[in-house]
Amino acid sequence: MSNTDFCTCKNYSCTFHPRNHDKGCDLCIRICLHDGALPSCFFRDVSKELRDVTAIDDSSYEAFAKLVLKKKEDESH
Repeated sequence: MSNTDFCTCKNYSCTFHPRNHDKGCDLCIRICLHDGALPSCFFRDVSKELRDVTAIDDSSYEAFAKLVLKKKEDESH
């Protein structure tokens, strides 16, 4: 598997995108953790609506938790 086979991020201009270096997801994860955020692939995995979006506006832990809880609530109805 190449560095880009797994990545679902659509922001190809990002310096940390695996298409732009040979370090896989490591650089993206490092910068996200430093910023108190999660990589967009987490959000894309939970939300079908976000799969084609270029940038996630709020990638905080809180936004992710809210998205997971909303998905869970939606699935229970």
